[in-house]
Amino acid sequence: MMNSDTLSPRKQKSSNLAKPRAEMAGKNGALLEVKGLRIAYGGIQAVKGIDLHVAEGELVALIGSNGAGKTSTLKALAGILPPSTGQIQFDGKSLNSVPAHQRVVMGIALVPEGRGVFARLSVSENLLMGAYSRSDDSEIKEDLRRMYELFPRLVERRDQVAGTLSGGEQQMLAMARALMSRPRLLMLDEPSMGLAPLMVKKIFETIKEVAAQGMSILLVEQNARLALQVANRGYVMESGAIALSGESLLGNDAVRRAYLGG
Repeated sequence: MMNSDTLSPRKQKSSNLAKPRAEMAGKNGALLEVKGLRIAYGGIQAVKGIDLHVAEGELVALIGSNGAGKTSTLKALAGILPPSTGQIQFDGKSLNSVPAHQRVVMGIALVPEGRGVFARLSVSENLLMGAYSRSDDSEIKEDLRRMYELFPRLVERRDQVAGTLSGGEQQMLAMARALMSRPRLLMLDEPSMGLAPLMVKKIFETIKEVAAQGMSILLVEQNARLALQVANRGYVMESGAIALSGESLLGNDAVRRAYLGG
């Protein structure tokens, strides 16, 4: 059983998980800018021409019910799913023809829904897989140390096969693995899914800590209250479209009624 000390994130004195910022993130100051994004599965329009953006150092929440198109949006941004139409720009450069593995090199990391850890590899091997595109061995070693500081539970499990970890531990590992690529944009898909309340609290404390170190984060989350509490801004997605956006969605009557229980 984990005690409260184990669940509390450890503060890092001098580490910075984000890549150094570019001189200018884009023409509008946005690190990520999406315009008119459409995604179709056969004849079904899953995403219907959405616009959104994430600035440098900003934590943006994307909330909505199941089937709203949130996960499809993240997959398109990561290069896993091809959009039908629309423009995706990162750091002022078009991503439309950039393959998924190259987007990781550019600084985009996705923690997928369901965690997606390499079940037969150990915790330490999973972390090293996150740094597969890097060749700076001394810095990789330092980042491993940082991950174990940020997620102290993983230290105890470093030699354990990832498939035998608890759901919460796998979520920690998936986040740490993504951070090992030194992203400029971290995308999180339903990080609280299937976790006990105490572990959800730990995960969101860690998300806030990572954001405080300057990481740009796009957070997809069904727990709308938690997501909007930690985010600088939010988008509400309904039936493949952006229904609402802004900085004060927690106080919006429509959001309260639909997602916050009144």
